[in-house]
Amino acid sequence: MKIIISPAKSLDFEKKAPTKLHTQPTFLVQSEKLNKKLKTLSSGELGTLMHISENLSQLNYERNQTWKTPFTAENAKQAIYSFTGEVFRGIDVQSLEDEKIPLLQNRLRILSGLYGLLKPLDLIQPYRLEMGTKLKVGKTENLYKFWGDAVANTLNKELEAGELLVNLASTEYFKVLPKKVLKVPMITPVFKDFKNGEYKTIMTFAKKARGLMVRYIIDNDVQTIEELKGFNLERYRFSEEMSAGNELFFTR
Repeated sequence: MKIIISPAKSLDFEKKAPTKLHTQPTFLVQSEKLNKKLKTLSSGELGTLMHISENLSQLNYERNQTWKTPFTAENAKQAIYSFTGEVFRGIDVQSLEDEKIPLLQNRLRILSGLYGLLKPLDLIQPYRLEMGTKLKVGKTENLYKFWGDAVANTLNKELEAGELLVNLASTEYFKVLPKKVLKVPMITPVFKDFKNGEYKTIMTFAKKARGLMVRYIIDNDVQTIEELKGFNLERYRFSEEMSAGNELFFTR
């Protein structure tokens, strides 16, 4: 079983990672090409392109200018310890037992606008580049076209025949994996909370639940759909009635 998630906008490069173990991103050459384009954009142009504030525009202008290879343990940090959004709060990697880090490294993949596909221990430098950004690079008019089938093809090589793919990524990021290219069965967990008389997707809760699902899979070495249905963290329970096709609904 492999798991895919989205990255987070919020990053922590102040705190040191608790391990020196690290790997290099698969698509670092492509990342360099994207960064070369980003380096040409002014702070104002970044703000317009990404719809972000003046302060965030300046911060990311500076990030783009200082971004450089090769990545080392001194100038970069492992992805799983760098992202700090709700999904990653749900994973809570800091409390994961050391012996389970190799399993996390093997099973989890993080989709990224700049890095394409990341393993948890891949080194990254600070950035902001959401997958939906309409950044023109060469003849490609956006990041989906820039990445093409490359991310899906790499994921396919990592997946064994019949191995289950659990999609915990957002729609924006999952679009970089054309369904026609993926060669294995895929399951998409959906999380809903009961509010005002009906079940609704509350995005902050849903994001954390995706991270909790990752943690549940790793802690219990989940391999099958039936085992996946046993997810029960923070009062979520599997709903047979609401689930259909490749979507598994969990409610609370």
